[in-house]
Amino acid sequence: MGDMIRHMPKIDLHCHLDGSLTLESVRKITGRDVAPEELQAEDRCRDLAEYLKKFDIPIACLKTGEALKIVAREFLLDVAKENICYIEARFAPLHSAGEGLNSRQAVEAVLDGLAEAEKICHVRYGVIVCAMRHHSQEDSLAMFKECREYLGEGVCGADLAGDEASWPMQNYRNLFREVKKLDYSFTIHAGECGNAENIREAAECGAARIGHGIAMSGRPDIQRLCIEHGIGIEMCPISNLQTRAAKSPDHYPLREFLDAGLKVTLNTDNRTVSRTSITREMEFARNHCGVTDEELLQLERNAVDLAFADDAVKHELWKLWNH
Repeated sequence: MGDMIRHMPKIDLHCHLDGSLTLESVRKITGRDVAPEELQAEDRCRDLAEYLKKFDIPIACLKTGEALKIVAREFLLDVAKENICYIEARFAPLHSAGEGLNSRQAVEAVLDGLAEAEKICHVRYGVIVCAMRHHSQEDSLAMFKECREYLGEGVCGADLAGDEASWPMQNYRNLFREVKKLDYSFTIHAGECGNAENIREAAECGAARIGHGIAMSGRPDIQRLCIEHGIGIEMCPISNLQTRAAKSPDHYPLREFLDAGLKVTLNTDNRTVSRTSITREMEFARNHCGVTDEELLQLERNAVDLAFADDAVKHELWKLWNH
C-alpha cells in the first residue's frame, strides 16, 4: 500500500503558495538560511491564530515580482518530487500588491515562475487568485477584474479565504455575483471554523468547490445540498488537525463524507507550514479513516473531475487512472 501511494500520480487542488515556500526559496529571497521550525507549525497549535503566525515570513517574502517568480518556480519543482501531475496553486495578489507591484504583475510573476519550472518537471498547473476576507470588497473585485485577462492563460479560478468567524460568507454574496459575471470558476473557504451555514451560503452563491467544509459533519441537510449541486469538497486533514478545526484524527469526517456520497478530494493546504504532502494526506486517510486502495484512486478521479483545468488537460489526466 505504501508503495502504491508513493508511486501513483497525484493531484492537489487546495494548496496555498504562501504556505508552501521551500527553504531554498526563502534563502534566495532573504539571503539567509531559515530554520525549518520558523516556517512550520506544531502538530497541534493552540488555535488558528497560532498557526497563522507561521505565515509572517512567507508573506514578507512575496513583495516583488522576482521573489514571486522564484517561489513559484521552486514550488512546482518541489511538488514534482512526490509524483504530482497537476496542482492548483492559490495566492492572494493583494498581499503582494504595493511598493510598485500591482495584482496583474503579481500574477504574471507567478505564472512566469511556474512556466519555467514546468519545462523542467512537466507538472501541469493552474493558479487560483484569492480574495481575502479582511480586504475591502471593492479592492477584491478590482483584483479579480485585473487578473481576468489571464483566465484560461494560467489563471484557472477564484477563491475567498481568511477569517471565516469574523467575516461570514453571507457578507460576500454581492462580490461573488460579480465574480460569476467575470466567468471565473470559484471555490470558497467555508466550514473550516465551525459554521456550517457558511457552506450553505457558498453553495447558494455558486461555488463549484468548498475549501475544507468539515463543519458539515453531522449536517445531512448541507451534505445533501452539496451532493445535489455536484460541489466538490477540498479536504485538508493535517492542516485541520493542526488548527483544531478537527478534534482528533479518529474523529476526522472523511469517512463520513465518503459514505454520504460527497465528492471529496485530498489536499495539502500548506505544504511547508503543515509539513505535509499529498503522500502524507493519503497515508492519514488510510490509517485513520479506513480509506481503501480503490477509494484513494477514486479521490484522484474526483480531483480530475473537479479541477479548474481545460478539457485537454483533463483528458491527459484521466488517462493516468483509467488505462
